[in-house]
Amino acid sequence: MTMPASDPCTTRRLWDISPPVDAQAPVFPGDTPYQQRWVATIGPGCPVNVSAITTTPHVGAHADAPLHYDPAGEPIGAVDLTPYLGPCRVVHALGCGPLITWAHVAHAMPAGAPCPPRLLVRTYAQMPQQVFDEALPGFDPALLERLADRGVCLIGTDSASVDPAASKTLDAHQVLRRRGLRVLENLCLDAVPEGDYELIALPLKWMSADASPVRAVLRALA
Repeated sequence: MTMPASDPCTTRRLWDISPPVDAQAPVFPGDTPYQQRWVATIGPGCPVNVSAITTTPHVGAHADAPLHYDPAGEPIGAVDLTPYLGPCRVVHALGCGPLITWAHVAHAMPAGAPCPPRLLVRTYAQMPQQVFDEALPGFDPALLERLADRGVCLIGTDSASVDPAASKTLDAHQVLRRRGLRVLENLCLDAVPEGDYELIALPLKWMSADASPVRAVLRALA
């Protein structure tokens, strides 16, 4: 069916901010890499291709559930979807070093101005899509506290974690837990200018999982 020319879906630009997921997709050291095998292929007596996939739910662009860092937290299939859909702001913090601090995002968060409910932070000039970055940039817990105080409900990053890769205390994740923040990791923001967008990044309804892949996109507001 042809969509009418006036339909907003045909006129508002989309940015796909999900990196490819395949056998080359990096995962956290020790986690389950992406593997796919065919259990059925089209041929005599079989009309379809069917695959079986084994991987971590933290592969590619994904949403962590509270259960990931809180033994009493909700699994991803039980979380409210509201934080994953709606207005957001993309902020560039290139060259931020090991931790993203308030100083790296303040230029896009002017005092006295309304704060967006969702904040996505770009830290890489080019997001690593085939190699795990052991020196990945995390978030300063004080920054997350400050953003929560200003009404932010979701944090997104092009990094594989909001905490440094070697962290055992997961201080940033614990702020997410205490303040009820949601998080998206492994977003590909390479081609996205700073500014305001509509975020669409819904997790799957995996009722007992600690995370879910998402197909994350940004849509122009006009």
